[in-house]
Amino acid sequence: MKLPFSDESIGMKHGAGGRAMRALIESVFMDGVEGEAALMDDGAAIPWGDRFLVVTTDAHVIKPIFFPGGDIGRLAVSGVVNDLAMMGATEVLALTSSVILEEGFPVELLRRVKASMQIACREANAAVLTGDTKVMGKGEVDGLVMSTSGLGVADRVVRDGGLQLGDAVVITGTIGDHGLAVMSARHKLGLEGALVSDVAPLNLLVRAAMLAGGDAVHAMKDPTRGGVVSALAEMAEKADLGIVLDESSLPYSEAARAAADLLGIDPLGVANEGKALIGVRADALDAVLAALRAHPLGARATCIGRVVDDPRGAVLLDTGFGMRRLFERDGEPLPRIC
Repeated sequence: MKLPFSDESIGMKHGAGGRAMRALIESVFMDGVEGEAALMDDGAAIPWGDRFLVVTTDAHVIKPIFFPGGDIGRLAVSGVVNDLAMMGATEVLALTSSVILEEGFPVELLRRVKASMQIACREANAAVLTGDTKVMGKGEVDGLVMSTSGLGVADRVVRDGGLQLGDAVVITGTIGDHGLAVMSARHKLGLEGALVSDVAPLNLLVRAAMLAGGDAVHAMKDPTRGGVVSALAEMAEKADLGIVLDESSLPYSEAARAAADLLGIDPLGVANEGKALIGVRADALDAVLAALRAHPLGARATCIGRVVDDPRGAVLLDTGFGMRRLFERDGEPLPRIC
């Protein structure tokens, strides 16, 4: 179902990953679009012999550029690698990188960003093969903006709308770490000690899950802007099924939970940059969890819910005392998060 859109100008909420952003994309960019692009997945899959080429692109405008656990360079590589992985393309063929710099940006900081990109590429067994650089005048762009594209190979394409009735819903680790770490750094809340972003390339972790689960892995999505709620809401809507989350099973780091309580923010609506949501057939759940937990990035992988037939297109939270519906935000509590 197409989201309604009546705004006459662009606001920060339109880039925050919630309903407002999806409504903008559906109303403007997807108007008249058919075929592969109309699926609005994390990338496009192109048949290539008996395999698939998957292509994706992403832009990064985070503030601050350096934050606990990462920076814009690590984010740019991880974000694209993860979008490929969510479609089953865990073998990365190539990345591209475009950089827009503000006049006066320190070269030393640019070298730090480049070094961070190299580290993330090594972790993902990937490489940036080509790119472009532009410089704009002082005040015309905020420091550094990056745009990255990626090309990967998949034996089987996994869609974020592929959930099936009875599937278990798995998250590969703790919730809300990236957004809360960036928020703490931006507003100098003094919470940075144990509160770090989870930003990381997930392709090798996802490969382990797919090898363990095979065709039983039905759907995947990374909960970036808009967090777990937005990602699951989109998955449920596309599959025309419901999702029930078990509140007692939701994994949080102590630091993230403390920060969320202090700020009065529900971490379920806060971005991650190193986690995946996986819909897997119930009989393959144990094998997938074992494979995830054997990898350092999946040590706290947890089954957090199940797919149900009613209410369709909705996400419910089982609190142990009853059910309440989780609604996707119009925008995210913190803009410019990734």
